Amino acid sequence: MYSLSSRSPARPASAPSAEAYAVSAEFYDVLQGEADAARVRELYGEAVGNARVGVLDIGAGTGRVILLGLAGSDVGVHAVEPARSMRAALMTRLASLPADVRERVTVHPCTLPETGLRGVADVAVCHNTLACLDPSSRRRLYPAVAEALCPGGVFLLQLPPARLPRVRTVHPLPAQTLGRHEYGGHMVLSADAGRIRTRFDYWVRDVTGVLREHTETFWMWPASRDDIVAELAEHGFTPVPDAGDPAVLIVRRA
Repeated sequence: MYSLSSRSPARPASAPSAEAYAVSAEFYDVLQGEADAARVRELYGEAVGNARVGVLDIGAGTGRVILLGLAGSDVGVHAVEPARSMRAALMTRLASLPADVRERVTVHPCTLPETGLRGVADVAVCHNTLACLDPSSRRRLYPAVAEALCPGGVFLLQLPPARLPRVRTVHPLPAQTLGRHEYGGHMVLSADAGRIRTRFDYWVRDVTGVLREHTETFWMWPASRDDIVAELAEHGFTPVPDAGDPAVLIVRRA
């Protein structure tokens, strides 16, 4: 992944699947949610706080960007999340909010091109999702973002890895304790035929040892920053000069 604080594992298919994250959804918020919330505030907090029309969250996951949008502005939020398991966590989180806050959120259980949204937002965020789309699916996303944004709107996207990993790497997921159980795991990255194989291994254990183990494997597609800028330019997006985190590209719709 881009980092261990990312939204979730990469999607297991070239286009988002309703069945994606069936294993990982149980573990994501426990093992990565707190760090991800801090990362989301750091990367997108200022832009979301400046929204005056609406916020579009592409690949909403369990709702970190959405909560930021609700807390940082008074505009409506559109959450796009095709994966059923991640959307279930999102809906549960939204259900715990006051009714007047929930009224500002619309959840779309499909891909962005399938929503048909037009001019609903002046800020769009794509956190830890772009790498999970193969090149053709990635290119189909951009015109849909342009349609959903109003003129002059900004699009913040976390960039894919620029290249394939040179060697197989293992990244631990810091263990967390819930009651009598400890949850943990690790992420394994490796190159595979032009793609990045991303395997997540999870475990749950108590004082007697490991109670259960689960594995889920996903794919990512690398792309350079210049490649993404060129692809977006075809749909009227221009880069915004920014001295922020190099992992995020900010572009503006014409």
